[in-house]
Amino acid sequence: MVARLLLRSWFRGLAVGLGVPCRLLSTGFEPSQYLQRSIVPTMHYQDSLPRLPIPKLEDTIRRYLSAQKPLLDDSQFRKTEELCKSFETGIGKELHEQLVAQDKQNKHTSYISGPWFDMYLTARDPVVLNFNPFISFNPDPKSEYNDQLIRATNMTVSAIRFLKTLRADLLEPEVFHLNPAKSDTDTFKRFIRFVPSFLSWYGAYLVNAYPLDMSQYYRLFNSTRLPRPHRDELFTDDKARHLLVLRKGHFYIFDVLDQDGNIVSASEIQAHLKYILSDNSPAPEFPLSYLTSENRDIWAELRQKLVSGGNKETLRKVDSAVFCLCLDDFPIKDFVHLSHSMLHGDGTNRWFDKSFNLIIAKDGTAAIHFEHAWGDGVAVLRFFNEVFKDSTQAPAITPQSQPASTDSSVAVQKLNFKLSDALKTGVSIAKEKFDATVKTLTIDYIQFQRGGREFLKKQKLSPDSMAQLAFQMAFLRQYGQTVATYESCSTAAFKHGRTEAIRPASIFTKRCSEAFVREPSKHSAGELQQMMAKCSTYHNQLTREAAMGQGFDRHLFALRYLAAAKGISMPELFLDPAYRQINHNILSTSTLNSPAVRIGCFAPVVSDGLGIAYAVQDGWIGCNVSTYQGRNAREFLQCVEKALEDMFDALEGKTIKS
Repeated sequence: MVARLLLRSWFRGLAVGLGVPCRLLSTGFEPSQYLQRSIVPTMHYQDSLPRLPIPKLEDTIRRYLSAQKPLLDDSQFRKTEELCKSFETGIGKELHEQLVAQDKQNKHTSYISGPWFDMYLTARDPVVLNFNPFISFNPDPKSEYNDQLIRATNMTVSAIRFLKTLRADLLEPEVFHLNPAKSDTDTFKRFIRFVPSFLSWYGAYLVNAYPLDMSQYYRLFNSTRLPRPHRDELFTDDKARHLLVLRKGHFYIFDVLDQDGNIVSASEIQAHLKYILSDNSPAPEFPLSYLTSENRDIWAELRQKLVSGGNKETLRKVDSAVFCLCLDDFPIKDFVHLSHSMLHGDGTNRWFDKSFNLIIAKDGTAAIHFEHAWGDGVAVLRFFNEVFKDSTQAPAITPQSQPASTDSSVAVQKLNFKLSDALKTGVSIAKEKFDATVKTLTIDYIQFQRGGREFLKKQKLSPDSMAQLAFQMAFLRQYGQTVATYESCSTAAFKHGRTEAIRPASIFTKRCSEAFVREPSKHSAGELQQMMAKCSTYHNQLTREAAMGQGFDRHLFALRYLAAAKGISMPELFLDPAYRQINHNILSTSTLNSPAVRIGCFAPVVSDGLGIAYAVQDGWIGCNVSTYQGRNAREFLQCVEKALEDMFDALEGKTIKS
């Protein structure tokens, strides 16, 4: 399981790990071992990042009521308004004061970091479908490099180059440049590197540059979410040097770093992967990977049986591996097949608990599937972009490269697990549950070709706001109502920032949607354009507020968490059906725009919801929708297409047809 690759991608995302000092893995600088050599140390800005602000309680209540307005009738809204007033002057005020006092005592982190970790790690639902998303890579521009073995080798080498660059403090710090002509220059970088870390953020701020939190990067590699009773644990062992490879449900490991911390030669990695691809062993009768798709408490109990049954060291090798490379034995047919394969697959060839799985299909189609507790997508997206760039522009091997003459049967270790009857039964039950759940998931995709980002910007409209308006119009057309809608926004501009929610359903989108869907003939194209402009302006305001930590969702979440932690009776505001309804996000949305991204996807966050991954590019708008039984993804996408057609007609001055 964060997300626009200018302001929005750096301030957005599809858990903050503890920052640790970076260390050199080898002496000297060899360009083939690294992606880049940053003038400014990677973590130079980390100590001086500003702290995530806690909004004023009155602002949070005002924003909360504004978000509730389009979802409630008059009587429901009046009741919620009364509960808000009572909360603001009573228990809410007390909790807010306690939260502020607590925050002042914990200046090393953010007020949301601990509660957000708990939210993820105490969740007992399976991580697959409920939390983990995927992002797929575009094909290599050179078609001959999309061979599975070649691409797997090149992406593995690029991933390890990223690891080495990060740990050697040579990775460019993550910075959002408002004036790159001043701040994204070697002259400025040579200056800022000598500014002490505790002041460096202020130096960047003076030239309109905004460094972002990079504490999540620590959990990218050698990390796994371990199942534990009641609350899971994030495990990292950055001393491990081996890669985990899954194929046909079998587990293999081999070192990708030598004892000096240097990357094993690309030809050796190629030889080892070729050896694994040539293994003709039948799939295991009881594929252990299914257990990572289980309820977390059940998985915790079964894992303990694995450990006590003589598998402790074998599991350690899985958990500590640099990352998990999944080699699938089939080509990808289309976008829908790609989404199902990368989001869940058949359950046998993924380790859903790893920080990320790099998946490469038979035809070279590649994606990253990642566990969400450790991070929100900012670190994943940076890694994703760097790996794509390096593997396509500076590939470690070519189609003419020959694997090294090495004995892979010695270097590659195939992991074997000892399974008791109880564990075999556990795997079988997990498989049944997994298969049953996956059958209920539908995914569908459209690409609207009439126009996209550039056209909308010429109309002085936010491309993202117009995509969100299309979703509101589509749901109103299909189901006749406006529902709770969630759009994730990163707060990485602050130390240990996580995410904030943008609430795209507003009185403006409701009014505009009803005009388009229910009474288009009553409004001129000019009137519809004015309504769209108001939607865009308000959405931009919500986005700016969320990016600056000025939403309402995280503040209310923290107050509710604090009340529960202190054993206080739950305030009436949080027992209000309206509060439950706005947090039952029927439309859950996320966008990623990057030259490296082909498509992304995640499952709905509620059983009657839709998961909407979308991108607004220069000439087109893509939308990938997942639903469970009870909703129809194809019909919704048809309504999205109708909404976009109507919006573009209105912008071109045409009459809207019912």
